Amino acid sequence: MTLSRLAPRLAPYLQAMPLTLILAAFLVLPIATIVMVSFWDYDSIRIFPAFVFTNYQETITSPVTWSTYINTLKYTVIVWALTLVIGFWVAYYLAFHIRTATTQMVLFLICTIPFLTSNIIRMISWIPFLGRNGLLNQTMMSLGIIHQPLEFLLFSDFAVVLAMVHLYTLFMVTPIFNTLMRIDRSLIEAARDAGASGFQILTNVIIPLAKPGIAIGSIFVVTLVMGDFITVRFMSGGQSASVGLMMANQIALLQYPAAAANAVILLILVLLLVGGILRIVNIRKEL
Repeated sequence: MTLSRLAPRLAPYLQAMPLTLILAAFLVLPIATIVMVSFWDYDSIRIFPAFVFTNYQETITSPVTWSTYINTLKYTVIVWALTLVIGFWVAYYLAFHIRTATTQMVLFLICTIPFLTSNIIRMISWIPFLGRNGLLNQTMMSLGIIHQPLEFLLFSDFAVVLAMVHLYTLFMVTPIFNTLMRIDRSLIEAARDAGASGFQILTNVIIPLAKPGIAIGSIFVVTLVMGDFITVRFMSGGQSASVGLMMANQIALLQYPAAAANAVILLILVLLLVGGILRIVNIRKEL
């Protein structure tokens, strides 16, 4: 085969090669390394290259591990539901109640202002607000709403969920807003002309057409919450646990194979959740 005939066939592969090499170096290789280390053995001071199932056996059979995974799933479901409700209505307001594109963009950029600071700073800022002697408790006591500080506001599951919703709501707003902006407004006018109420238009026209954005936002939020450990550590005061926090503690104790095994299990669980979302909403078909 001559070079002139071979070149058109090789062109797509040559174009895809840089991205393939980047994904192989920064995604496939690290994951393969984690999987390999998860089968190694270890003691209190070192790890041993081996092929054992001890790490997976101890992880799967441990009641503490099961409780930690259940707690992480609890956070995921609650945060996903709250971010979905808040994110959808913020995106809906921006898309359908703000008339000019300039105002829409300005308000959307205002929503992104918190991202100009780090997650840790935004999360820690809740501590003086929610603390026993914090602004919220002191304000409610001065107004006579409560007579003693509310203990559950900080270092609790409530604080963890509140911080996560604050951190991750924008990841739900952005894709939903993008999807709502692409809806043909003539469909809404047609439904209104046909006698549909506002609620019927919302449930039968807008929400079905917004499913791709909801699915993408859900994937972002689910993956971020499942791997979060900083928020759980700071906002729970060490009273709650998550899989990410458990892995961080194992790494601190030099238990790298056990942490790798948990990382593999967590990856499989996240992929199953993402796969379930994609089974419900075919993003490629809907877009």
